[in-house]
Amino acid sequence: MARKPRVHFPTALYHVIARGNQRQAIFLDEKDFRTYLSFLAEYRTKYSFHLYAYALMRNHVHLLMAVEETPLSKIMQVLQFRYTRYFNRRYRKVGHLFQGRYKAILCEVDSYLLELVRYIHLNPVRSGLVGDPDKYLWTGHLSYIGKGEDDLLDKALVLSQFGKRRNQARGRYRRFVLDGLSLGHQKKYYEVKDQRYLGEDEFIDQIERIKTSAEPGFFEIPLEDIVQEVIDHMAIGRDRMYSLSRDRRGAYGRAIVGYLARKLTGSLVKDIARHFQREPMTISEAVMKMESLVGKDMELAGRIEDMRNNLMKRGKKKYLITVA
Repeated sequence: MARKPRVHFPTALYHVIARGNQRQAIFLDEKDFRTYLSFLAEYRTKYSFHLYAYALMRNHVHLLMAVEETPLSKIMQVLQFRYTRYFNRRYRKVGHLFQGRYKAILCEVDSYLLELVRYIHLNPVRSGLVGDPDKYLWTGHLSYIGKGEDDLLDKALVLSQFGKRRNQARGRYRRFVLDGLSLGHQKKYYEVKDQRYLGEDEFIDQIERIKTSAEPGFFEIPLEDIVQEVIDHMAIGRDRMYSLSRDRRGAYGRAIVGYLARKLTGSLVKDIARHFQREPMTISEAVMKMESLVGKDMELAGRIEDMRNNLMKRGKKKYLITVA
């Protein structure tokens, strides 16, 4: 069966699985593990993707990542090429290190983010390497509980689901992971639809509509117009919208602006962040939280749809290919 083209759009969440060629080991000692993580950190900064979970096993890798402007194919190409070059030079080998094409499953954030974080971080336990995920060094689990590297993972979105206070959220996250110890291998995370999707039918239908639409694309709408629409519709003062303090109402408004700007115009996160004088990562996390909130709050979804329709009436359509 022919491989399906991968679908790319900003904020797309992928479960990536890369295996050693013919099941060969791709990590032989601690230096190998650390080198791979250093490359991953470097490209995370360069390409602005979000990393929510990882598990480095002896002969394969699991990554849970959400992309921005740079497609997953580009990120994985440079990551795997560089690590292969390092590995072959160190061990005086030649040829392919990784098995063919890595597997990338496009996942629905609301339904699967937390479950996949847990499933990936329990990989060493399911493999029989350790009995407690706290004892394995090469997953992102230790970072979530405050015992590992603190600058590689984007933890805020996941931990926010477990509480507002850091220590409380860490403890609840850890209990959530430990509750999964009895679950074992779960085929549902691999039995994907159409070779590439993990999500509810509504999510898959939405992606397919975007991909096959006769007019896939975005609108040309000035960011200031979106800001003004949110100010008017949500009754958020302009001073609060642009405040540099941690005003929650202002942050809420900026999240809506970012969400609408990404959906309607395809604006880059860095441009939205520059407009509000914020860090790109802050805006990106806010947009992803808003994405989740819209799926749960019907009143908010309705208000955003009203703003979206108002803005589209004033915008000029532009086009973007979303399949690569």
